[in-house]
Amino acid sequence: MNTPRTALSVNLNKVALVRNTRHLGIPSVTKAATLCLQAGANGITVHPRPDERHIRAHDVRELAALMQAWPDREYNIEGNPFHNLMDCLRDLVERKLPVHQVTFVPDSQGQFTSDHGWSFPQDLDRLRPVIAQAKALGVRVSLFMDADASAMAQAKAVGADRVELYTEPYAAAWGTPQQASELARFAQAAQAALDAGLGVNAGHDLNRDNLSAFIQAAPGVAEVSIGHALIADALELGYSATVRDYLRCIQEGQAQASAGAQSA
Repeated sequence: MNTPRTALSVNLNKVALVRNTRHLGIPSVTKAATLCLQAGANGITVHPRPDERHIRAHDVRELAALMQAWPDREYNIEGNPFHNLMDCLRDLVERKLPVHQVTFVPDSQGQFTSDHGWSFPQDLDRLRPVIAQAKALGVRVSLFMDADASAMAQAKAVGADRVELYTEPYAAAWGTPQQASELARFAQAAQAALDAGLGVNAGHDLNRDNLSAFIQAAPGVAEVSIGHALIADALELGYSATVRDYLRCIQEGQAQASAGAQSA
């Protein structure tokens, strides 16, 4: 039985960040999305923040409109549901534009970048109603989570469909003596999520060096969302070549995992 390939969702925030430094509309966020999708990316991710320092409200709508031409790909919007995320979600649904997944992230306003996941039981009561609201709109809900195996059952109990494992600690440990132990911790968290009935996503500082090993070790990863490293690589290689190389990394990781399972 073939294991489904881990989907690659390209986060376009950094394209918008460069565009916003001038008033010329370049580089184009929608053009970047088109090139990534043409190269085989399985989805597009955006993280609109209240200060609109990168992705803006019109980008969210324009990308959703673009995704209508790609019915086999997915559109993922991430952010804090207690800031502007739910407004973005409702706007798309009211306009009958596609949005397949929302990823709830516990960012503070003005936060430099996402750096931690939700905590249980502390966040349980306030997450439950917004998860229910998103699911009532027909959208899959993923929770941004630290690699804590003990928290996965609670994420399922609060109504989430998936978790996105926050992979920066793994990326930071890459090439150090802590690499193996960090990778094992993420593999345990992924397995705990699967055991709880959750889908597993992952993202933050995954790149062409560390992605294959992560896919090999962490079971059942449905999707990786990659932005900063992928866009940085695209500055040198171009969008198409970069996306194809990340897809190669995913394929190699899954092939290594399959080979390891057969030899066990």
